[in-house]
Amino acid sequence: MDTQAKGPVATEIESRLRLALNPSHLLVINDSDQHAGHAGHDGSGESHFTVELVSTAFVDRSRVERQRMVNEALKELLAERVHALRIRALAPGE
Repeated sequence: MDTQAKGPVATEIESRLRLALNPSHLLVINDSDQHAGHAGHDGSGESHFTVELVSTAFVDRSRVERQRMVNEALKELLAERVHALRIRALAPGE
């Protein structure tokens, strides 16, 4: 996780991804401040995120399959709290 203070949504994203995919590397970046005034920016400061993760769960999986795995792990957050999510999902060695 990055060194910035984490809000409750970023903390929940990290927790769910660790539980579901056991990544060897995980970075959750809050991009919300870059979207102030845009659709989906709810003023909470936690509406837009980038996740970068490396996991053995992604070995032999297509990019679409990897994104679906991340989306499944974060399903409720994506439906209720997160407006946008950029995903960089890699297998070890990529």
